Amino acid sequence: MTNELSALEREIEETRQRLASTIDQLTYRANPKTIVGREVTSVKSHFVDLESGAPRTDNIIKVAGGVVGAIVVLAIIRKLVR
Repeated sequence: MTNELSALEREIEETRQRLASTIDQLTYRANPKTIVGREVTSVKSHFVDLESGAPRTDNIIKVAGGVVGAIVVLAIIRKLVR
């Protein structure tokens, strides 16, 4: 009976430790600074190779082309409206 009781107490303590660890991980992942850091890394990885630090010119050119295209479209719309 005492063996079963001590085994049960040990199992409860192990479960508490796992839950505490899980809560700590969730708290860390939900922290706004952590979320911002992940998003910044994600954006950086799109424009810069994180391993070598070399810029990814193909992605940079695509984004620059999109920005220039949007500006041209807005300028054309502005001229048509006037």
